Amino acid sequence: MMELQTLSTAPASPEANVSDAKSESHALTNLASVDALAAVSLALAGCSGGSGGGSGNEDTPDDLALPTQAQSARFLSQAGLGANSAAVAALNGTGYASWFDTQTAMPVTDSRFDWLLAKGYGKAADRTNFVGADNMIWRKLIASPDVLRQRVVLALSEIFVVSMEGLTGAWAKFALAAYLDMLETHAFGTFRQLLQGVTLSCAMGMYLNMRGNRKGDAKTGRQPDENYAREVMQLFTIGLVELNPDGSPRLNGDGSPVYTYSLADVTALAQVFTGWDFDTDDIPASPEFMRRPMLHIAARFAEGEKRVLDTPIPSSADGPAAMNIALDVLASHPNVGPFIGRQLIQRLVSSNPNAAYVGRVAAVFDNDGAGVRGNMKAVLRAVLFDAEAMTPPATPTNGKLREPILRFVQWARAFNLVSPTDLWNVGNTSNAATRLGQSPLHSPSVFNFFRPGYVPSDPLLGPAGVTAPEFQICHETTVAGYLNFMQAVIQNGIGELKPDYSAELPLAADPVALVNRYALLLASDRLSTATRTLIVDALTSIDAGTEIGQLNRVRAAIMLVMAAPEYLIQV
Repeated sequence: MMELQTLSTAPASPEANVSDAKSESHALTNLASVDALAAVSLALAGCSGGSGGGSGNEDTPDDLALPTQAQSARFLSQAGLGANSAAVAALNGTGYASWFDTQTAMPVTDSRFDWLLAKGYGKAADRTNFVGADNMIWRKLIASPDVLRQRVVLALSEIFVVSMEGLTGAWAKFALAAYLDMLETHAFGTFRQLLQGVTLSCAMGMYLNMRGNRKGDAKTGRQPDENYAREVMQLFTIGLVELNPDGSPRLNGDGSPVYTYSLADVTALAQVFTGWDFDTDDIPASPEFMRRPMLHIAARFAEGEKRVLDTPIPSSADGPAAMNIALDVLASHPNVGPFIGRQLIQRLVSSNPNAAYVGRVAAVFDNDGAGVRGNMKAVLRAVLFDAEAMTPPATPTNGKLREPILRFVQWARAFNLVSPTDLWNVGNTSNAATRLGQSPLHSPSVFNFFRPGYVPSDPLLGPAGVTAPEFQICHETTVAGYLNFMQAVIQNGIGELKPDYSAELPLAADPVALVNRYALLLASDRLSTATRTLIVDALTSIDAGTEIGQLNRVRAAIMLVMAAPEYLIQV
């Protein structure tokens, strides 16, 4: 285990008493051992699901119009980006269904693309770099009011992956901004619209080589690029094996899986996806073309009949028509409901949803009740309002490890992190040793930060085949790196971004009240009695007789709650 830093006790002002600072330093040094204990608990035992203090008897929206504070905080951690006091109060006053309807009806706020331009990142000197890209991503995650949409966009970005780590070329950051703006546009629309938006986006065209894809040439030996054709099936729509409606694999008579597509399907689909390129004759001085879907160039299209998943695409179909037929075939495949539905459940609610839960969500994907297939708003409602989401069984297989991005954003929103310059200089948080070990849109590959089917090599989860994707990026380095990074940002903010603890200081004199507050806001009131007692004892050792002492108690309370296994495992 890496050595953990202790919380800094530098005086907040020159007037701070030196003896107080020494006393607080000694107390906070003791807290480092508590941090280490929590880290070990997470790395070695936290995967058991934690020992939450909540009852696990939350009612569904039909049963309870106005949720309790704990229920509100828990729901906001699934459907949004965490909770602050105002968000909890708002949900308490309206109920789940009204909150959901209000969130889905909220207008899209100003685009990331326009923000980059307004901040001057569209100058010629920035054509080939990603300066400003992280800023525009963190800005909406931390500050945008449409929290459900932003949570869904983050989830979609981890399913339909585009990453700065594999995106090259002029104005790539504007392609990325336009891509995220497109995900926002289609987050509550239909899956078919979303799939077309992804397929024709300049960012995906650059990332998976569909941009500039040409028909074969017998003279040179050139063949259409198969990258997007393969991944749109394997990762974005139907997966590798045929599924039953509940997400379980269909099997042949010998018990082997039934595969969804063949090499011939990949080859034919690659031909379908020929002829697309940027909607511009060259790479101009302005990035505006990155907003537009890719344009079809007929002379580059592979002529002739094609067959994709046993569906003929006639030779009379031009490029756009062939693409539409192929996307219709993919979007209407019976695998899509369980394949995409299960991943949405994993990203929002539970790493290892049971088959019945997946089946219920898939049924809504197939038909929203009004005959519409792939209604994403209805699917999200089904994911979030399902009985398993609202009333999870208290078993080790329930819940999910909070991914590091969401932990940081939850803290930022809970304590009103603001950027006085509106530049949102959080930066790339990918470094596992010194930062979060994960940063939005920095996935190492098209397979995301973690695989949806990942099963940890853990004595409890492994033999049971329990999927827990986030544990693929959880190890000693990331645990210690996360704790040290959060310790620093809780103490000092990050760059020009500063949290507001003014509302917390009045509680500093009462360690029990302080812990109960953060147990509610951050951990949905699920900290065990033992964990609360451990944290309260640590806080009591900090002298709160001075302003710096009070602030240190607040900071330490937040840090220790966010280090607790019951917080890290969202149940």
